[in-house]
Amino acid sequence: MSADGGTLWIVGGAAIVGFAAIVCALLIVVSYPLLKRYALSRPNARSSHRTPTPQGGGIAVIAATVAAVGLAPTVGALGAPFDSQLLKIIVAALLMVCLGAIDDIRPLPVVPRLLLQTIVVAGVIYTAPDALRVVPALPWWLERLLLLIGGLWFVNLVNFMDGIDWMTVVEVIPITATLAALGFLGALPSDAVVLALALGGAMIGFAYFNRPTARVFLGDVGSLPIGLIVGFLLLLTAGGGHLVAAVLAPLYYLADATITLFRRIARAEPFWEAHRSHFYQRATDKGFSTMGVVARVFAVNVGLGVLATLTVIVPGRMSAFAALAAGAVLVGWLLGAFARGCR
Repeated sequence: MSADGGTLWIVGGAAIVGFAAIVCALLIVVSYPLLKRYALSRPNARSSHRTPTPQGGGIAVIAATVAAVGLAPTVGALGAPFDSQLLKIIVAALLMVCLGAIDDIRPLPVVPRLLLQTIVVAGVIYTAPDALRVVPALPWWLERLLLLIGGLWFVNLVNFMDGIDWMTVVEVIPITATLAALGFLGALPSDAVVLALALGGAMIGFAYFNRPTARVFLGDVGSLPIGLIVGFLLLLTAGGGHLVAAVLAPLYYLADATITLFRRIARAEPFWEAHRSHFYQRATDKGFSTMGVVARVFAVNVGLGVLATLTVIVPGRMSAFAALAAGAVLVGWLLGAFARGCR
């Protein structure tokens, strides 16, 4: 990329991020009275908050993301025509918004909720280009089935991990920044970079209202489509030959949620129900402040993002193995610190 092209890329990216952040913040201010009246989350035994708090701020996040994506063709080097796959993921995300809104207002039973999520994720996987392969050695149908399971897990993983103030903020912002860096290096198409920047900017606008102690929560209306969008962008990364980068960027979320899931299954606990047994939740029960938890998660996610970017800058099996090992050490340290608690 030339110097002029790099400058246009940075200016265009900054415009998308700033626009999404401002639109999201304004939408939250405008919608706050309605959310407070109709979408109040009341504390229960599994909650981390102590006072009734409006949820549904995710509507503003997704609306701002879509608006910023629409702005993109007018700015800088990121204004390439959109691939139809990008439009499909936006439609799918809006379907997840509807599903999440229903669940926030009147919680759905587990089976129909999972079935509806499966239909949306399956639609995204089904419409993906046949040439998009993550592990070409696998039969095409088996890989697609595994992608469906993985996509469904990632959508719910973001929902499960959205349990304390700023947790999703400190996850999504580093991941989207990493994806933007990968796009700058040519590892992602420009329209995918636009989507990542728009979502990251919207989360920045949301962050002010979700800071501890939060005035508004994402709700399922936000966590479900965010999980779908991030999962789709990571799929594009992996399908572009950068599987290690796609694994490293969300590694903390993957590790915390997956280990917790298997631990609950092993204990014959109803793993589909809300709980407070994630590592980050146990950390707050063991003396860590909310800010202490999210600051550590943010720092580790930045480190994982750097490692993911290095695997693209320095390709090769040895660098990929070294990056994975370093990422595993970082995440292992954090999970261990959370399990031990504040001493």
